[in-house]
Amino acid sequence: MNRDANHQLAAVMAEAGASNKGLAKRVREVAQRHGEHVGTTHVAVQRWLDGGGIQRQTAAFVAEALGDKLRRKITPKDLGFPGATPVPAPVVGMSYASSLSETLSTLDSLTHQRPEDGPANEPPLPDSDVHSAALSWLISRPDGLPTDAPAARRVGMRDVAAIRTAAGFFMQLDFQFGGGHAHKAFRHYFREDVLPLLGASFSPKVGDALFKAASEMSQLLAWSAYDSGNHALSDRYMMSTLRLTQASGDRMMGARILTNMSHQANYLGHASRAVMLARASVEGGKGSSTPRAMALFSAHEARALSTAQDHKGAARAMNEAERFFERADSVEDPEWLAYMDEAELIGEFCHCFRDLGQGTQAVRFAERAVALTDPKYARTLGFCRMVLAQSQLINGELEAAVSTAGLAVEEGDALQSARFQRYVGDFQRKVSTYAGNPAVEQFNELIRDAMNRLDDE
Repeated sequence: MNRDANHQLAAVMAEAGASNKGLAKRVREVAQRHGEHVGTTHVAVQRWLDGGGIQRQTAAFVAEALGDKLRRKITPKDLGFPGATPVPAPVVGMSYASSLSETLSTLDSLTHQRPEDGPANEPPLPDSDVHSAALSWLISRPDGLPTDAPAARRVGMRDVAAIRTAAGFFMQLDFQFGGGHAHKAFRHYFREDVLPLLGASFSPKVGDALFKAASEMSQLLAWSAYDSGNHALSDRYMMSTLRLTQASGDRMMGARILTNMSHQANYLGHASRAVMLARASVEGGKGSSTPRAMALFSAHEARALSTAQDHKGAARAMNEAERFFERADSVEDPEWLAYMDEAELIGEFCHCFRDLGQGTQAVRFAERAVALTDPKYARTLGFCRMVLAQSQLINGELEAAVSTAGLAVEEGDALQSARFQRYVGDFQRKVSTYAGNPAVEQFNELIRDAMNRLDDE
């Protein structure tokens, strides 16, 4: 670089793990969603890095592209560019809907939004809205489904079976390739093939099954938006899906949505919100959920309490999860809960021990989770390997940690997940104090190569 090089841009790109080619691609995508066309290439990015000029609007697109990647607001000034104002995106689904019709309208609006379109600086739902939604759901009564309403179409169990089959397909895509892989097709299917059925004619039995299947699909959209890194969009899907479960009184799925909301809050470092939501899921699920589901809810209470550094509370919640899981095979579970096996439970626990700083226990549980996890759950396996690497680092086992993390990255499929990328980024920061170590340098090179390959896919 020459003496006029743009060090600010270089630093933010390095933090985001963005290559010249990858950034150019994302800038073109940002411009396109704002109705503009730019011909940005890796050559232009290098010119900016070398201190070359840039159009004000393009600078705004670059800032938005890097902000999306880092999940925080980035301004052109942060990048050494003149200021520019990005175009705001509309916000829907901020609060717990007062009616079923409002919920369905909100869900329809959400399906027109791509996870990659969200502005990096969109605020999360306020605590007051989240607390209000959890309380409203906890004390709610079923709306009562509009069965046998006059409609041109009559829904049957074959329609419900088709939705559940599609949900299983999309769930497997999500587990194996990350939330963003099939989100466009998923949104289209939900909007065009699922939502219209909710306003059709059906018997009480079919209506109950139909709304439960629709909730399963809606929560998958919420989860895939979360995994793609658009937390504001995920918040709104989860809020609307929670309200959808109230229509048919599906308490087990509603409790699962609260657990998902707790998971996301915990991931974002909002420990008190995560604890509140996890406890609401446990209380809301009692009496209407299977032991396997209650094990899931209790495990996530343990996760939240571990983040909050409540050692006693986390131990209690893990013990409760184990007791529920011991009875997991005593009753039949819904299909959406099939992933909650021993490997999943052990995987939750290894996260707990890592967050509590108990390295020995964390390594033991993480090794077991890696051994038990079915390779078809590629993302979950990637998470467990990264937790194992982080736990080995806690124990001072640097070379073992770097080797484990390298194996997680080399598997490749999990890299499509924004959450997995953050696990990797967090690990990179922790080993940065060993920058001169050959194993660490080799690992950083592996990350650069992997991210470049991802840009090419």
